[in-house]
Amino acid sequence: MYDRRRHQHSAVVSIALVAALAVIAVPAFAQSVFQATLAETSQKTPEANTADVQRALADGSAIVVDSRKRAEYVAGHIAGAKNASSVDEMLKVVSGDKDKAIILYCNGQHCQASRNLSGEIVAAGFTNVRRYQLGIPMWRALNGPVEIELEGIVRIFGADRTAVYFDARSSEEFAGGTLPGAHNIPIDNTSRVALGEKAPTLQNDFNIRVILFGRDGAQARKLADAVGKTPTRTSRISPARSRRWWRR
Repeated sequence: MYDRRRHQHSAVVSIALVAALAVIAVPAFAQSVFQATLAETSQKTPEANTADVQRALADGSAIVVDSRKRAEYVAGHIAGAKNASSVDEMLKVVSGDKDKAIILYCNGQHCQASRNLSGEIVAAGFTNVRRYQLGIPMWRALNGPVEIELEGIVRIFGADRTAVYFDARSSEEFAGGTLPGAHNIPIDNTSRVALGEKAPTLQNDFNIRVILFGRDGAQARKLADAVGKTPTRTSRISPARSRRWWRR
């Protein structure tokens, strides 16, 4: 039985979207889409690319910050990103150190949140600010892990009756209790994942929300990696990871 009160950890979900790369200006010297930017001019701050974001998350060379409002952040954000939508909130994220390297992002090409906030924090004295202006649509399209907060999971569980859940735990743990309607894929025994066999509707519906979870983040991410390497006709499935957020 799902118990909302007992779970204080975040869950992680990643949903791959089909991106129209034609709208992105890819310089001739770019080696791949991971180096692509919008090549914007006359902006107060330079752009970062997907590879820059990956590197920052891996080595801590910059703080990745989701500049959208809290309600959007909890519904799904780049895994490991902080949230700030004002100068005051940003000061808390960097503990007052305005020289910290920052990479802001929001909802992509036409979203103004990261542009606006970058200008505000530069005016406030921040010295090392870049924008990942391709934002979360590109991150998802490239199978980047997306984290969803407990508040967002609760919202999805209550509102989206079409969402499909996959439990990465062992069959014994799964039998002891899981989310209503969840499918079991014991990742420790799986190298290739055929999600369509577990949930046949995924074969025909490209818009189903797919959430992968396990007993901890490492286990769920292992399932996510297996999913990401498995061909599927469902465009919205991609790597994901989560922490435990149910009661056994």
